Formats: sequence, structure tokens, C-alpha cells
Amino acid sequence: MLNNYIEWENLGSFPAQKGYSENKGTAGHLQGILDGKLVVGGGANFPEASILEGGQKVTHRDLYLISEENGNLEFLQQIQLDYPIAYGSSTSSEDAIYYLGGSPEEEHNSSITKIYLENGKLAYEEIAKLPMSIENAIAEYVDGQIYFGIGKLGEDNSRDFYRYDLEKGNLESLERFPGEARNQCISCCFENKIVVFGGGSNVAYTDGYLYSIEENSWEEISEVQLNGESISLLGAGVVKLNEEELLAIGGFNKDLWKEAVHKLSTLTGDEKQEYRRQYFGQEPEKCKWNKEMLVYNVNENKWRSLGKISFDAPCGNALLKSENKIYSIMGEIKPGKRTPYVHRLTL
Repeated sequence: MLNNYIEWENLGSFPAQKGYSENKGTAGHLQGILDGKLVVGGGANFPEASILEGGQKVTHRDLYLISEENGNLEFLQQIQLDYPIAYGSSTSSEDAIYYLGGSPEEEHNSSITKIYLENGKLAYEEIAKLPMSIENAIAEYVDGQIYFGIGKLGEDNSRDFYRYDLEKGNLESLERFPGEARNQCISCCFENKIVVFGGGSNVAYTDGYLYSIEENSWEEISEVQLNGESISLLGAGVVKLNEEELLAIGGFNKDLWKEAVHKLSTLTGDEKQEYRRQYFGQEPEKCKWNKEMLVYNVNENKWRSLGKISFDAPCGNALLKSENKIYSIMGEIKPGKRTPYVHRLTL
């Protein structure tokens, strides 16, 4: 550790998506662990040119199965889904990953897709259709049920919260989220409790809430705060460390988010073009995205930091834990700019 920075090892980059010569990094992935192996898929980027150069966002359909052998990533399999996916919601059982929504194709933007291993190989199937499209929402698997919502459901950000029974195929409306409607929150489940933090709309939120599965009720809990400073985890990566703690890294700076939402929606003409050049052209460190490795303890209702990450703070990255190793995979490192790299921390 140097100057409170925790060294993460760069394990290299992802192979190119099929049809492309290189992988420029993506954000908004399908993600999970199957049989101790990492599964990452989809995501969106600007593969041909930057936003300032008029580049168009592309949503991908590649799905990767990855292991680590002797400190090196081994890409065991790369397949393509029948449809592109990004910004859906991933949650996992012991033997499957469930992916909700997250497709630019209307036929699939309300689907629940099950990803699993069959004879050691990736397989998938759409197992349900929901009555609304889903984007940048939360999802948590608990005992055969998927709890989801608090994101862009249909056309708008929503406070709605649901439970879907995988065996019976039943959808049930639950007590609505008490905070403002938003998307890109982080969430984590601890036994019969689901915690939800942050997210954003026209502002980046720092508040926190706890949902009781037994009581079907919400309560406000500690906001995301460190040394008296409120921290935005909008778009951050989150992983469960143990039965009482989560780890979050990354997240959009709340002041920059508020300024950008306002100016990009109100400025016109040359003023808007100049702001766009400044906003999308700045270096990652100028964005002041969150680099703290923030740990929340659900029993103590407190936040603490393990130190700062040693790489560019991401948003929309996949954050996965396998045994004693945590992987931060790709993501956005400044507005419009992705990274193809995988960083690993050994606990």
C-alpha cells in the first residue's frame, strides 16, 4: 500500500468481440460466477469512434467464460447470444445467473434469461417475459425468488419493486421504494434483508435503504459517507464480501453528474458544443470518480474504506468475487470512454 492506495494487479484485456479486431472495453455487463468461473457478457461501447468524433454506441452479444490459472486469465469459451445486451440486471443462484431485461431489442428488453453450464459449456435460455422493460435496475435472488426494480422500468425511472417466483412464474408487486425514483443503484442481499444505495436521476443520490423480505417494508439507513463526506456510488461495482459486508468501488462524482445533466439539457449552440468538448475530452482523473474501496457493514450500519484502488475509477464495471479474489472487469473510466482491462485484488 502506497499513500493509502491498494495495489490491484492488471491481468490484461478481454479478447475482441466477434467481428471486431480489438476489444475497447464495455460497460453495463451481464455478470456472475458459475462453478468458480467468471461469466461476463454483453455491454456497450463506442468501437469505431469517440462520442466527440460522432461515434455510435454499439451493444454487444458476446458472452465469455473465464478462469484464472497461475495468475493468468484463461478465456475458456466465447459465444454469442442471439441478441445484444447491456444495462440489464444480473443476479445469481448456486448454479445459474439470471439476467433481467437489458436489450435494445424490444423483443428481449423484458426477458428473464437464465445462463448456466451444460457439460462445462455456456448455455442460456429465455425463461420468462415480464410486463415491463428493464434497464439499470437492481435484482437479487433469494430462495427461488428474484426481487427487482428501482430503475428504469418501461419509459421512466421507477420506485416500483417486485418479486418474481421462478418456479411458479408469478409476479408480485411489493412495497414501493421510499426514496426518489432513480436508476443505477447498487444493492446486496444479506439473508432476509436487501440494502440499496445511491443511484441517480437529475442528481446523484447518496442515501441508503434496507428492505425486509419478512416484513415487506423499507427503512432508511446510513447514507454513503466517509469522514463526513457524502459519496456517490452511481454506476459503481458492488460485491458481497461475507455475510455482513459488501464492497463497492467506482461511482460517478455527484457534483459533476449534477452539472453535466443540467448543462447538457439546457445549453444550446456553441456553448453546448464547447461544454461537450470539455466534458467528454477531459482526462479520467479530472472526473473525480470514487476511488475509495468502500465497505458497508449491515449489522453496524456503517461505512469504512480499505484504501483507494490503484487504477482509474470505473462505472458500469463488473465486480466479481471468486474465493479470496476480487475482479474489477472493464467499465467506463470517464464519460464515453471504456477500458478493456481486468484488475484483480487478492484478499
